[in-house]
Amino acid sequence: MPTVEERFSAALHSTARAWRLAVDRRLRHLGMSQASWLTVAMVARAQEPLRQVELAQRVGVEGATMAVMLNRLTRAGLVQRTASSADRRVKLVSLTPAGEALFEQVRTQAGAVRKALLKGMEPAALLAATELLEGLQAKLDDEP
Repeated sequence: MPTVEERFSAALHSTARAWRLAVDRRLRHLGMSQASWLTVAMVARAQEPLRQVELAQRVGVEGATMAVMLNRLTRAGLVQRTASSADRRVKLVSLTPAGEALFEQVRTQAGAVRKALLKGMEPAALLAATELLEGLQAKLDDEP
């Protein structure tokens, strides 16, 4: 019989994966893969242009994988890479106007999925789950 910790870990992993797949299905008509819309969303939510290496870390992919993704998104006119004024070797990634418009569609569609999935959930339970996950994220962020 699995422990509650083991059950939690398995539920967290499978739910996160299923959630991303649900959003992915909803965004399929936009012609975007999960990696594409995650990348666009990370860039859109950043307060300032992201360093390419930082974007790869946030999306959870290797630098080379991110470079290929950014090449594809650049050709599609969704992102632009500019050299940092502090270090010309560093590339900063930002959305183009077309990328911003696409992100609005992604945000709207992802919001519809979120609303449908969370409909009927008890607000107190949702708050408790959110605080638990935020606490776990903080612990993970503090890990070396």
